[in-house]
Amino acid sequence: MIRFIISGKHIDLTEALKTYAEEKTAKLPKYFDSITEIEVIIDGSDAGNPIVEIIARASKNKPFIVTETSDDAYKCIDIAVHKLERQIRKKKEQQRDSKHAGGAEIL
Repeated sequence: MIRFIISGKHIDLTEALKTYAEEKTAKLPKYFDSITEIEVIIDGSDAGNPIVEIIARASKNKPFIVTETSDDAYKCIDIAVHKLERQIRKKKEQQRDSKHAGGAEIL
């Protein structure tokens, strides 16, 4: 079971934005099945541009962290999720490659 935490700083979060963030991040576990918690923090900064930070915590791994700034919170979420997908895929490939590292050569 994955735990979702969606919070806002200096911004009023609408239900639509919360739902959107949860729907977009809900697909992350298909890339890395040991993800246990996904935290989305939306910060309405002083300049008016929101900052979105997504933290995905997986068991027995360091957390995956992505931060994105844009003029639209929805756009920030999309870009941040895309960056996080790349990070997770890279980690999964590294783990897969280390498990299947070459053995002794037969001559």
